[in-house]
Amino acid sequence: MALTPSGTRALLARLGVRPRRRLGQNFLVDGNIVRKSLELGAVGAADAIVEIGPGLGTLTAALLAAGAEVWAVEKDPVLCAHLAAALVPLHPERLHLLGGDALEQPLGGLPPDRAAAGFKIVANLPYAISTPWMDAVLAGPLPERMVLMLQREAADRYTARPGTKDFGAISVFLQSAFDAGTGHRVSASCFHPRPEVDSVLLPLARRPAPLRFPPALRTLIRACFQQRRKQIAALLRNQGVPPDDAAGWLARLAAAGLGPAARPEQIPPALWRELRVA
Repeated sequence: MALTPSGTRALLARLGVRPRRRLGQNFLVDGNIVRKSLELGAVGAADAIVEIGPGLGTLTAALLAAGAEVWAVEKDPVLCAHLAAALVPLHPERLHLLGGDALEQPLGGLPPDRAAAGFKIVANLPYAISTPWMDAVLAGPLPERMVLMLQREAADRYTARPGTKDFGAISVFLQSAFDAGTGHRVSASCFHPRPEVDSVLLPLARRPAPLRFPPALRTLIRACFQQRRKQIAALLRNQGVPPDDAAGWLARLAAAGLGPAARPEQIPPALWRELRVA
């Protein structure tokens, strides 16, 4: 059951925890949002769920109550100790708590064989790690579904369309593997402390034929977006793409109405997928 704002403040005070912005410690205090997260994730008994930053365990407890098996990674040692004392003894077979950094353990220690059998991610994702964490997830076993609480800026980057300022490398990689559902706006009042911006609860479903880019192409695409105001022909030349490969791909861009002067943010994911690099 979700904690109230007063209950959250009291528990944090008892634990001696002062919420830290750099860790994205805005604790959910609205039970409706917890229920919506489980609904969007279609969470059921025996599901394997990865949770990032369980905090005080509000969402974790709801996932466990739904019968899921949860792998959770928490960076704050005080909160990790609290969860180990408050929740693990109640669910010793279904709650696997890992103290550590989600960038180093993006799937919270989920065993490879369990990942291969299918899993989901349901998490209140700290803004500071939203892009590198997603990069890491997209490089490994892909979840069937994700339901992520994100600051609006991060949600905008994930779902951005070509030709917009938010469209970047992470947009290309994510949209090649997942389809985004309708995001649900979440008011700042649903958290303690209140963040300065609104958040979005974003459902993501794995595509029937998800595409993951090979490492060399991922590196190239990131490099292109780091110089997003330059023309694509010059970027390919500067990045050492073989002339024949570049010429063939630029011809495909031209057929799609994009010339060699196109900027990276104008090129949709489907065309980036056709680029080949040595």
